[in-house]
Amino acid sequence: MLRNRGVLINHKRVERIWREEGLKLPKKQTRKRRLWLNDGGCIRRRAEYKNHVWSYDFVKDKTMDGRKIRILNIIDEHTHECLAAIPRRSWRNNDVIEVLSGLMLLRCTPGYLRSDNGSEFTAKKIRAWLENAGVITAYIEPGSPWENGYCESFNARMRDEFLNGELFGSMHEAKVLLERWVRYYNEVRPHSSLDGRPPAPQTVLPNVA
Repeated sequence: MLRNRGVLINHKRVERIWREEGLKLPKKQTRKRRLWLNDGGCIRRRAEYKNHVWSYDFVKDKTMDGRKIRILNIIDEHTHECLAAIPRRSWRNNDVIEVLSGLMLLRCTPGYLRSDNGSEFTAKKIRAWLENAGVITAYIEPGSPWENGYCESFNARMRDEFLNGELFGSMHEAKVLLERWVRYYNEVRPHSSLDGRPPAPQTVLPNVA
């Protein structure tokens, strides 16, 4: 983040200060071999460009009164950008279609849409709508969340960096704070897989006299 702001500093100094302050260190991850199908099947279709493959999933939380929140997260697997993160008490097929249609009007229609086999994603109505829109559904195998790795990774970061540190007094508060965190994730937070850059850095336009 310092380098993205134009500050020249040795990374070893940053690591030393980080440890002295007792800040959390990321867990070491075991390297895994990707399991793309040899025939290029859509279940393991790898994103090759922007809007090629989107993935979506739900994350659960709750407000302070104990009522549940379900957050629909939609990710572009190529850019790693969070396209949408919308909290609601409950979701129906029509609600998911409404969000997807609005997003496709603003962005583009993706070639593939990856998800698990939850009822919100496999219902006949939403499958028919996606087919009419020209989107190929790419369902992962039951009990295999690693096949939706990009969305699972985003969900874990949302949980660790945002949800675990916030108490929501209302749905409105959850919506406002979530929108702010998504902007930070997309525009500011550096991603190691993107050489320390955010997925969608904010563009500052020059002043025109």
